Amino acid sequence: MKLEIITFISQQINCQEAILHISNGNTNREYCIVYNQSWTPLSQTLEAALQYPLVNMTSNVLCNSSGISPDVVKGKALVVMRGDCDFSHKALVAQSLGATTLLIASNNTLVTPSANDSEYAKVHIPLALTRYRDFLEAQQVFGEGMQVQLYAPPHSKIDPSIAVMLLIAIVTVALGGYWSGAYGIGVVKKQYIICCSAIISDSDSGELFLYSPLKVVIFVGLMCGMLVLMYFFYNVLVYIIIAIFCMASASALFSCLDAVMEKIGCGTVSFSVRNWNFSVRSLILAAVCISIAVVWGVYRNEDRWIWILQDLLGIAFCLNFMKTISLSNFKICVILLSLLLVYDVFFVFITPFFTKNGVSIMVQVALGPDASGEKLPVVMRVPRFSAWAQNLCGMQFSILGYGDIIVPGLLVAYCSRFDVWINSRRKVYFISCCIAYLLGMIMTFAVMLLSGMGQPALLYLVPFTLITSAVVAGCRGEMRQFWAGTNYEVRGPEKIF
Repeated sequence: MKLEIITFISQQINCQEAILHISNGNTNREYCIVYNQSWTPLSQTLEAALQYPLVNMTSNVLCNSSGISPDVVKGKALVVMRGDCDFSHKALVAQSLGATTLLIASNNTLVTPSANDSEYAKVHIPLALTRYRDFLEAQQVFGEGMQVQLYAPPHSKIDPSIAVMLLIAIVTVALGGYWSGAYGIGVVKKQYIICCSAIISDSDSGELFLYSPLKVVIFVGLMCGMLVLMYFFYNVLVYIIIAIFCMASASALFSCLDAVMEKIGCGTVSFSVRNWNFSVRSLILAAVCISIAVVWGVYRNEDRWIWILQDLLGIAFCLNFMKTISLSNFKICVILLSLLLVYDVFFVFITPFFTKNGVSIMVQVALGPDASGEKLPVVMRVPRFSAWAQNLCGMQFSILGYGDIIVPGLLVAYCSRFDVWINSRRKVYFISCCIAYLLGMIMTFAVMLLSGMGQPALLYLVPFTLITSAVVAGCRGEMRQFWAGTNYEVRGPEKIF
């Protein structure tokens, strides 16, 4: 349940992603490089970057200058293989030969080219690491006549992805609350029709009600236990969570699309096979939803485009969760949201003091212990559109946990149902809570940008939504009814309408 901007590449002091621009006069390509600002800095724009011919010496690791003529590399950029000696040693050898730039091709993960502090002042030429496979691709495209430029665009904190993430969050919460309220209308009508002749239970209404404080405490305790288990047994449990997500999100997407089809009046054709009735619409929707979930499961690590499907499935999952799980009264809302606020803050701010690497359990579980390995499908992801250089090295994402949508969304859904129960035509509770959620999200983003670190979004969303809902109920003189629920709430078989 943490909102932040993440990077799938080494994050160390003085490390920066940059761009290697290769051209031959007619064609140009750009590739990822990683450099250290402690070495000679790079230009911030392509126009300001100097262009040099590139000399291919990937058959050499350049730990000494033997067998290399200075006339071959003088005034040119040089690319050599990584290994056998330090980065600074390679740079000093290249500099002594008259090279203007040193590129080190690597078959391993790109890391910060670092050295002892005393070594930095001795090197006066740009030094950067590039992927060897990128160089081989460039060779196939350009041949031997390559001209290179190195530049590092400035890193922007404010990115359009923040606006997209904000839009996804508020639209999902508003739609989930509206759907829950619309579903509540049907439950109320059903209760009026049957009046006192039957008992409305949880299964009869199609909803799961949380009405016991003890059940809420147990629920939060199970969440804590699951998070700790994920921290210790991540490599095993991650695949179980992925499988569960595929099934749950496919079912949720079906529920959402079926409701849309029903709303727009899309008819359905049914047929029977051996006394089993089948709906053509349901079969088509089921095939589509299962296919989307399977495609996501197969290509889940393809960061360039799979985030679209993950967000689609995540939105459907959140909407269906908010419609299915109902909080019976404001008291339960306060207990649940307050406990989850403590849960979020503890696992984000406190657990770093107990972990070996000083990273919170929440972050390690959300992003995975290995940046290049499997990741839990528990977040909305939107790529950072302005991080061009960084995206060449590894996709940069703004992320928002599903919990930061679902948890406040359950309160929004309760407000929406309460508007139905008291016959509020202006939907004052629902609209007020949605506005409070929007303001809480804006506050979260503002603090994140000002502090430069990820934030537990519930720290801001819970107070904004709870206080706003309580103030509205108090001003309207409906706090007692809002706190305890209404006559139409379903609390189990012991309650008869």
